[in-house]
Amino acid sequence: MLGTRVLDVGDWEMWRELRLAALAEAGYAFGARLADWQGDGDREERWRGRLAIPGSYNIVAVLDGQPVGMASGVPTDHDGVVELISMYVAPAGRGRGVGDHLVRAVEQWARLVGARTLRLAVAEGNEHAWALYQRHGFQTTGELGGLMPDGVRREHVMAKSLVD
Repeated sequence: MLGTRVLDVGDWEMWRELRLAALAEAGYAFGARLADWQGDGDREERWRGRLAIPGSYNIVAVLDGQPVGMASGVPTDHDGVVELISMYVAPAGRGRGVGDHLVRAVEQWARLVGARTLRLAVAEGNEHAWALYQRHGFQTTGELGGLMPDGVRREHVMAKSLVD
């Protein structure tokens, strides 16, 4: 059975475990590097701080009792616009609807907080993520996001209108 767990700062260890797994297994998909979150970067207050972003919505997908995915919704500096970040589905959850479940949950949160637009950035070459987001109605905006840690690839911004 697939479910969602909404996290708060007290759940930092679960978030940490999934985030480190994401950066180790799928580092090509993220603007952060595993090394950024290890060593001196691996501190409880930093993990708690990540979950304490004001107005954020942090979730973990749980499949048959095991955490298999994560995503966050965060406010932006633009009125009516929120962003989907830190999306990851572990190998054990792939092909089982976990990605769809996480995108729908963040979209539902976005609508509840009154957002008109849900945005995200997806790494160049991450074809599975592109397909997932397009399936959910996201379209490429033409804007480039941040430079990836490899110094070559860039993120591309996608958006979905939430106005009916």
